[in-house]
Amino acid sequence: MIFDSHAHYDDQAFDSDREEVLASFKENGIGIVVNVGASLKGTEKTIRLTEEYPFIYGAAGVHPTEVGELNEERFSWLRQQCIREKIVAVGEIGLDYYWDKEHHDLQKKWFVRQLRLAKELGLPVIVHSREAAADTMEILRQEYSAQTKAVIHCYSYSLEMAREYVKMGYYLGIGGVITFPNAKKLKEVVQQIPLERLLLETDSPYLAPVPYRGKRNDSRNLSYVAEAIAALKACTTEEVIRITLENARSFYAIGQEAAI
Repeated sequence: MIFDSHAHYDDQAFDSDREEVLASFKENGIGIVVNVGASLKGTEKTIRLTEEYPFIYGAAGVHPTEVGELNEERFSWLRQQCIREKIVAVGEIGLDYYWDKEHHDLQKKWFVRQLRLAKELGLPVIVHSREAAADTMEILRQEYSAQTKAVIHCYSYSLEMAREYVKMGYYLGIGGVITFPNAKKLKEVVQQIPLERLLLETDSPYLAPVPYRGKRNDSRNLSYVAEAIAALKACTTEEVIRITLENARSFYAIGQEAAI
């Protein structure tokens, strides 16, 4: 059974056939999905998905490119969503200097506030970091707590930094990019970092793996990601699926009873 640790089925890309796509998961070996909020509206939609589908769990958070919508009242609302039974993480949160939509200081402010919210509630965090390697590491070190788990979503940085995150007890999210021929740096990371520190993720509808690169992504494509990791780790695809399932269950504190 495959565990998709990071997806966005609230995205409008699924508006025409969401029910059909989600209904196909069981026959394709997808057992659990964590749908990740990236805005207040996305968090609201995520909650509805968790209520409608037993196998979908949720993360509540505001992406760095959307932090301009936050104020104290809205942050209070977000906190209330985080204590819902099927909300299993705070995320995705972090820094994004690629799009540069929000001022860096504002991104940092709400990244720290959401990290502290996760710490307060005892929830893991899903970290988005794009072209902000040094600042992300600095904040995570400053706010570090051995009790707060974190995954660096769509990991794209160096092997040296990956090793630092693993020393902190964090996980790395690996998705379709691992199948791209030019992803040499990520392939090296996956080869060197223990399988016990990796999570399978789609980031659907984005980042579809080869042979579907450039098309809409969904959880059914995770078998290609598992195969690519298995080739790099010189193990079986089944072993990758089994260990990453265990990793994700542990990270999100989701028990054996949860699946399609």
